[in-house]
Amino acid sequence: MPAISSSYARLTAVHPALCVTNAAPRSDGGWTAVSDLAAGGRTVADFVAREAERLTARYGRRPRPDVAATLALHRYLWPACLLFTVPWFLRHRVPRLPPGAVSVHRASGAMTVRPEGFGCLPGDRAARLPGARTVPSRAALREELRSALAAHLAPVLKGFGPLLRRGPHALWGMATDEVAEGLWYVAGLMGESEESRARAELAALLPGGTPPFVGAAGFPVPQRGAGPARRTRLTCCLVYTLDPGAACAACPRALGRAGIRSPAYATARTTLRSRSSQPLWHGSSTPGPVRDP
Repeated sequence: MPAISSSYARLTAVHPALCVTNAAPRSDGGWTAVSDLAAGGRTVADFVAREAERLTARYGRRPRPDVAATLALHRYLWPACLLFTVPWFLRHRVPRLPPGAVSVHRASGAMTVRPEGFGCLPGDRAARLPGARTVPSRAALREELRSALAAHLAPVLKGFGPLLRRGPHALWGMATDEVAEGLWYVAGLMGESEESRARAELAALLPGGTPPFVGAAGFPVPQRGAGPARRTRLTCCLVYTLDPGAACAACPRALGRAGIRSPAYATARTTLRSRSSQPLWHGSSTPGPVRDP
């Protein structure tokens, strides 16, 4: 769908490991149909087992089952949320992508999508295209985005749920984290002004009180002389259980006084930015992107 694919091309341009192609979902040759993840059972168990093997190889110790499941879910949610937020951020367009419209390549993280329409604003040239659904305002488009995200995420969270030690509240807090952290990072790769805009847009998208999403995507204002203030995740990814020194810079366990990060946080952030060609989820390998299937 050209109305959406240009945004995915920009995403791949700034983060080459995130390759998105317009194609029917696949479940062969290393691909997993997301509808199968939503169904739970064997597909999710295999997805988690693969993550457990990767984590064991990286950290030299076997993760707890719930840790492997949490990081496997994070591994999917982080890029999946970008399928929705990047077109919204760049073009004010929101694709409708139920789980049955997406597949993911287990080794590279490449994804296929087949949008079932999209939301946009009345003045958008794409409003005349097949599948377009206009909404009256930017506030309405934000609601459209929350709705599209929830429709995709809810079945996936349910599919992973039995393997996690987390209830619905924590799972939707994790979803809020992935929406906010993913777009914030990718926008930063597009330039400082885009990162600043992303923070403002995310604060409006997820101000708190927008169920099923839990919590807000706000970013605190830094205090003078106290180092940079950055968003703290609502939930912990549990990677610290494998290596205490590998805790995320945004981990709630690392929060200092008044929400202010230490100078080490800025160093960690800079290090992450230097890896823009790599997947962001913990410990990913860096194979070349998988092209059109």
